[in-house]
Amino acid sequence: MSGIALFVTVRGLRLILSSTHAGAVSSTLPKILACGYAKKVAAKGKGKGMAKDAQKGPEVCKDPVKLTTHAMGVNIYKEGQDPPLQAASEYPEWLFQLDLGPPKQLSELDPESREYWKFMRKEHMWRFNKLHKGKKL
Repeated sequence: MSGIALFVTVRGLRLILSSTHAGAVSSTLPKILACGYAKKVAAKGKGKGMAKDAQKGPEVCKDPVKLTTHAMGVNIYKEGQDPPLQAASEYPEWLFQLDLGPPKQLSELDPESREYWKFMRKEHMWRFNKLHKGKKL
């Protein structure tokens, strides 16, 4: 024990011994004897000092035959297999007309279109949030 804790314990014992009530002695004595350094609690599950477990993602298929014959990652159920790919004539025409490239810039859009104004509004919100980041309004 450190000197301060020992002094507090001795002072507490003097207080108990000088008290006139016998009930006070029996109720405060266990409290003083229990004082001291606390045990270190073993870390459970979550906490600041715990190392986080890395989350495991889905298994990546590297089989070239299966990648060219099945739609990998489309199955949403725990059990079952990915559906096989069908002929191109069995899919709708709009599926092959989708723009899968990078998103268009504001300068590439027509100012009369709805997409232009939606994108402009989004850019202004990004700019406003960036300028006021950390400031209280």
